[in-house]
Amino acid sequence: MDLLLMQTQPNYLPLLQRYAQALRSRNSLLKQRSLDVALLDSFSQELVSVGDQLISARRSLLPRISPLARLAYRRISNDAEELRLEYQPSVKGDFAVELARASERERTYRSTLVGPHRDDLALLLNGQPAAQFGSEGQKRTLAIALKMAQAEYITGLLGSPPVLLIDDVMGELDAKRRSGLLPLLERSQHARGQVFMTCTEENWPRELGRDLHRWEIKSGSLATLNTHSGTG
Repeated sequence: MDLLLMQTQPNYLPLLQRYAQALRSRNSLLKQRSLDVALLDSFSQELVSVGDQLISARRSLLPRISPLARLAYRRISNDAEELRLEYQPSVKGDFAVELARASERERTYRSTLVGPHRDDLALLLNGQPAAQFGSEGQKRTLAIALKMAQAEYITGLLGSPPVLLIDDVMGELDAKRRSGLLPLLERSQHARGQVFMTCTEENWPRELGRDLHRWEIKSGSLATLNTHSGTG
């Protein structure tokens, strides 16, 4: 989410940097034996001010990117599973209030325990956490779906597709999922986008093989192979 927001909102990266700096300073103070309460409060105010903006941006992004990711996953998996994304913020209500409530625990752990640095994005397949219950093929499908959703979101905002770099994904997908990925790659091509894809063997769908520019790297040397028709 941070990467996508940095790519699409110019003010997000400076906010993230300000938050990280305030967090480092605050954690450093919490580790000291003699706590400077006034200085800690000043960093707490900065943390809350910037953190609220980060949380707001993340909340706004999820309903925009989630449908794209779900649709991409459905297409690649041929509706084998249902993907759901859930933004799980560390702050449930008022950031300043929750930070104050955590003060005693923070002094025990000597670390900031509340804030967007502890946010999570739950990735659920049929309601179960993908990290714990997903197969390798499902996890790979999920990773691809998130990237395809990211590319489509950026295309919609900027009007032109980003370059897609796909590293040997075909070998980790079964035939059905490889075929399901094909329409997404074709959509990128129709939008005049470029796709660079590596593989150790030509195991992509036959339809894709008609429209490629192909190179082979062998013993550190690059050679051009037969070029198929199309833009590639």
